[in-house]
This record gives sequence, structure tokens and C-alpha cells, in this order.
Amino acid sequence: MTLKQLRAFLAVAQTLSFVQACERVHLSQPALSLAIKALEASLGGALFVRSSRSVQLTPEGEVLLALAPRLIADWDDARERMRRHFALDIGRVEVAVIPSFACNLLPRALARFVERHPRIDVAIHDVINERVLDMVRGGQVELGIAFEPMQLDRLGFQAFHTDRFVAVVPRDSELAREERVAWDSLLRERFIALQRPSAVRGLLEQVLAEHRMELRVAFECHQLATVGRMVAQGLGVSAVPGFCMEQMAELGACCVPLVAPEVQRPIGLLRRTDRQLSTAAQALCDLLLRIEDWAPGEAVAA
Repeated sequence: MTLKQLRAFLAVAQTLSFVQACERVHLSQPALSLAIKALEASLGGALFVRSSRSVQLTPEGEVLLALAPRLIADWDDARERMRRHFALDIGRVEVAVIPSFACNLLPRALARFVERHPRIDVAIHDVINERVLDMVRGGQVELGIAFEPMQLDRLGFQAFHTDRFVAVVPRDSELAREERVAWDSLLRERFIALQRPSAVRGLLEQVLAEHRMELRVAFECHQLATVGRMVAQGLGVSAVPGFCMEQMAELGACCVPLVAPEVQRPIGLLRRTDRQLSTAAQALCDLLLRIEDWAPGEAVAA
């Protein structure tokens, strides 16, 4: 049963005239008759009783007449809804994002996205780096934002920013007055770190091990906000992604460039390689990839 056949049936059923029905659906009489015959053949029986003077519905035709308007309305609604999805008038995107990025740089990008597409809903899952990868692989979200993984395993990665870690120190410390802080100086202080399996913690330990340095941790916690507060209270020092500088300053800590060695890692978009993005997800992806300067406090590029 096709939509064309259903519209042809409804026109005949409502007018009980093939001539008037032809005018309503803009078909020739042979084409209309063929559509009705094809519909009857697909359903298994007659829908009309035809004579030289009249057209009447069969009992089965009466049943279909009660159903047809709703079927056509549902089809029209579905077509309009899909048109609006493709036109970005409606839609929803689910994104898994590492918390450090979600609470620092992502809101500015989302503000620009919502300005352009106010009817697109965005669900943010702020989870640890490994969980971002799992949610994208499992199809729970369309997009992920995380540090570049060591193994992609059915994932595609597009970097849009290379982040450089900074030292986080108390504002009244001697290190806060330095133009840059070397790791050997930072590691002389009590170190506050995120708990494993944090990607930030893992990256720091990996880079320091490559330079034959050891990360001795005095305090551990789960949230960067807690790290910032603890540093601000003079409990120790830390190292965080550079895009957290604004957050650390708001928490009362001071950020200084971190060197010897520099710690940096690309951050970008993750997606399944075997699935096409929805129109809404692709629009968000395109916007994130067009941003030229992710530095905290900078305006988001058009």
C-alpha cells in the first residue's frame, strides 16, 4: 500500500465519483483506476462496488476509510518532521565530554551553536576520558570530546586543539612569581593529583616516566574544582590542562607555564567510523572544528 494509492482511495471514497476524484488528486482516470486496482490487489479484495451509475464502498472499504485520513496525516507529519530535522529546525545531539573541557571551554562553543540552532537540544555527558571512548563505541552518544586515544579501535579522531599543561600554585607562593615553572621545582612541593583512571593523571605519569621523573602524590581527588580549591588553600601544587586556567583563577589559584618537560596532548572529536552522524551532530562537529582559538577568554570564531 503506497501513499499515492491511499490518497487515490480517499479521494474516491469521499466523493464516490472517479471523475471528481481525478480532479482532486490530479490524475487521469486510467491512472486513478490503476492505483485503486493495485491497492485492492495488495490488500486482497475489493474496496468499491462499481456500476454504470454509482460507486459504493464495500464493508472493507468502510474500514479503510476510517483509517486512511490518520495514516495520511501520520505520513505527512513524519515527512515534515524529517524535513525539519534535516533543516536543523529540530533535533538532539548527545555528546560525551571529559569534565575538564566540559566545564571550561565547551560552554562558549555551545553558546554559539545554540545561537545558530536554537531548536537543537544538546545532552552533555561529562565523564572520564575512557568512558567517553566507551560511550562513543557503544553508540550511547554520537560524538565524544576527549584527549587523543592511544588506540582508536573503530573510532575516528579529529583534533581541534593541542592543549599544554600548566602548573597550578598558590598565589602567595614563590612559584607564582616565576615566568615559567620547571617540573623539578614543582615536584619539590606536595602534589595534588586527580585519582586514577583520570586521563590527566595518566598522561602526567607517562610523560614524567619518560623523563625519569616520579610523580609523588600527597593528595588525591576526583574533581579539578577540588584540586583548585586545595591549591588555593596552600595544601600543595598541581598540573592541569591549559584550558582550565580560567577555572583555576576563579578558584583562587595561580597558573604558570610548565616546562622541562612540556606536557601537551591533542584534544578533539571522536565518532564511530561505521556510522554517519545525524544532521544536528554534524553541525555541532563542523562548528567545533572551525574554532580557531580555544584560549580561555578568547571569543569563539564564527
